[in-house]
Amino acid sequence: MVWQRLALYTGSMSQLTVPLGITFSDIAAKVTNGSRIGSAEARWLWINASDSELCSLAAEVRGRFHASTACTYMVMRIINYTNVCVAQCDYCAFYKLPSQDGGYVLSHEEVFVKLDELLALGGDLAAFNGGFNPHLPLSYYCDLFASIRARYGDSLEFYALTIAEFVYLADHAKLSYTAAAARLKDAGVRWITGGGSEILTEEFRARHSKFKYTVAQYFEAQRAIVDAGLKTTATMVIGFDESFEERLEHLERTRQFQDETNGLASFLCWTFKPYFTQIGGIEITAAEYLRHLALCRIYLDNVPRIRTSVLTQNQQALIGLNYGADDFDLPIEDEVTQKAGATISLDFDRILNYARELGYSPEYRHVSLGNPPWPTGSKLG
Repeated sequence: MVWQRLALYTGSMSQLTVPLGITFSDIAAKVTNGSRIGSAEARWLWINASDSELCSLAAEVRGRFHASTACTYMVMRIINYTNVCVAQCDYCAFYKLPSQDGGYVLSHEEVFVKLDELLALGGDLAAFNGGFNPHLPLSYYCDLFASIRARYGDSLEFYALTIAEFVYLADHAKLSYTAAAARLKDAGVRWITGGGSEILTEEFRARHSKFKYTVAQYFEAQRAIVDAGLKTTATMVIGFDESFEERLEHLERTRQFQDETNGLASFLCWTFKPYFTQIGGIEITAAEYLRHLALCRIYLDNVPRIRTSVLTQNQQALIGLNYGADDFDLPIEDEVTQKAGATISLDFDRILNYARELGYSPEYRHVSLGNPPWPTGSKLG
C-alpha cells in the first residue's frame, strides 16, 4: 500500500525507506499538543499518511494562526525589469546573456505604465524580478525604487528584488550585505523577498545553478536584510530532480532561520514549469504539490502564513487551502514563469468564487508598512 501511494509521486521519491517505530497517532498527538515534528516524522508522513490525515494535521497548525474559514489574497504583478542574466540556471527559460539579442532593461516610464495598469485592475503589490545583469549598477535600483516610492507613496507596495539578486547586487557593488541593505532602505525599499531559493541545498545548486550563490551566502544576506529592519519572506520551488531529503533540508533550514530571526512573514511554494528550459522534464502532479504544501504547513510551525501558488497551479491551487495554506496571489504577469509554460487568468471573480465554494471567505490583503502579516480573522489579530 505504501509503495502504491508513492507511485503517485515523482521518481526521486521512490527510494525512501519507511521510518520504524513511528505511528500516525504518535505524530498527531505531538502536533495537537503544539510540539514540533522532526525529519523522521516528516518522512513517515510523506510515505504513509493519507491525504485526509495530512490535511487534518495541516489544519491543526493552520488554526494556531488563522480562523478555519479565513483566507487572504492579493492582486499583484511581477515586473521583470530586465531579462539579462549571467547566472545561467538550467531551469530558466527567460534569461538572455549580455551578448545575446533580445536583452532589455525597462525604463522608469515603462515600469510606471505597468504599475498604473496594476492599480487599474485593483491590485496594489508589485514584485521586481530580473536577474544578474552586470550592466546595472546599484544606482539603477536605488533610483528606480526611490522614484516609485515618490510617485505612488503608500498607494501600492513593492517587493524590491529577490535575495539572489540582492546577493549579486551587493557583490557587484563591492558592498557588504549590511551596507547594500541600508542603501536600498534609504531608497524607500521595505521588502526584499526570499526568491531565488528554489531548493536550498548546496548539491542542488551545484547541479543546476553553479554560478548562483551558495546556501550559506543566501541566508547570510537574508539575515542582514532582517537586521536592517526590512521585511522578507521564504520561498521554495519543487518538481526539478530534487530528492525528498533535499526538500526536507530546505524546510529544516527555513524553520531554523525563522527560529533565529522571526523575520519571515510568509512561505510560498510553487512548482517548476519545465517547458522551453534546458533541464526540461515533466511537471509534477497537483496531488504531489498539495501533499507537499500540507507537509510544509506542518513542518514550518513558526511561519504565520503559508501561501499557495495560483501562478503555477491556476484555480486548483485553492484546494491548497484545505492542505494548510491561508493566502494566495492573483497574478497579472510574470514573464519568467510564463516563458516556461505558466498561464495567467484575469477572471478573478471565478477564482475567488471557487475559494468560496470550498468554504472560505477570501479577504483582500494590503501589503503595506505596519500591517500585520495575518488576516483580520486571525487568532493572532
